Amino acid sequence: MLSRIINLSDLGDDSCFLWGARQTGKSTLLGIRFPDTRYIDLLKSDEFERYNRRPSLLREELSLLLPDELVIIDEIQKLPALLDEVHWLMTNHQLRFILSGSSARKLKRSGANLLGGRAVRKHLYPLVSVEIPDFDIVKACNHGTLPRHYLGSNATKRIQAYVGDYLQEEIKAEALTRNLSVFTRFMEVAALSNGEIVNYQNIASECGVSSPTIKEYFSILEETLIGYLVPAFTEKVKRRVVQSPRFYYFDAGLTNYLLKRSEVHPGSPEFGHAFEHLIILELLAYIGYSENLNRLSYWRTTSGYEVDAVIGSAQVAIEIKSSEEVQSHHLKGLRAFSEEFPDARLIVVSLDKRPRLANGIEIYPATEFLAMLWDGRLF
Repeated sequence: MLSRIINLSDLGDDSCFLWGARQTGKSTLLGIRFPDTRYIDLLKSDEFERYNRRPSLLREELSLLLPDELVIIDEIQKLPALLDEVHWLMTNHQLRFILSGSSARKLKRSGANLLGGRAVRKHLYPLVSVEIPDFDIVKACNHGTLPRHYLGSNATKRIQAYVGDYLQEEIKAEALTRNLSVFTRFMEVAALSNGEIVNYQNIASECGVSSPTIKEYFSILEETLIGYLVPAFTEKVKRRVVQSPRFYYFDAGLTNYLLKRSEVHPGSPEFGHAFEHLIILELLAYIGYSENLNRLSYWRTTSGYEVDAVIGSAQVAIEIKSSEEVQSHHLKGLRAFSEEFPDARLIVVSLDKRPRLANGIEIYPATEFLAMLWDGRLF
């Protein structure tokens, strides 16, 4: 059994929204961490029908519990009306809740009661390197790190089923868009932009819809936790910089499937893209789990200098290269960045055999970089 690093023991008297994309392991995690807790699973049709027919039933049942008792409601986004009852129980009976789900979009758009700041927000990511014994970077770049895909067999078939379930159960069932076929095409085109600067107009042309529609589609991917828009770093710049965001799907295996990539091998351009994607996802997860106030951004000048990841206000700048031996020309972006931000720590993540220092730039093998990241030795 894998041990997940998300901290749910620091809630104290607080309630919690636990968000995570489908199949990241929310239900398994909650079952392991809270085995004796009252658990309401809205994926069960009979449970859903009972509370959908009469939401006040929740208040009647839980009013018998003692103050400070914990209740878990899974897939809360399916019944936004329950949040009014949850709010009442928190206020009048001092009950605590963990409310888990795969999307807050329906709750926000329906004007549902989000508990007025009375519940902290936690995010469960796919598996990260520190959670996986004998972590295999090549396997992760191919299959992604959703638990069932990384740990099981037939990863491609499982990812295919995952996409189908996402489209049917998240997009169609929740009526997030009227045109499922266009959204499906959009997901494929968005995969071509994975790790790239987003050009809404170009993607709109490919999909045959308007730019505002494409922006809305990206919003759907973000709010259903399937993708991230990473902003450009624009602080205190001398050079002119690009300001549009970059897009990343939440899992490398999903991107491979949408791009119809077969197995990717070190040394190929496809592996280089997947390798960069994987490291970016590890950085996003670390910042999320550590509740670090730093943010992740990227830096690119209009003249073409580029840094893949900037942490916070230029405390750390990271370039990601799948090369087995980083060369001087790989360092141009970091050198340009250091001219504007001389105090930044400069790092290259690569497949080098051993760590080294090249003209003030630290170069680390990916496995060592990830160990340093999760040990808190980078920032």
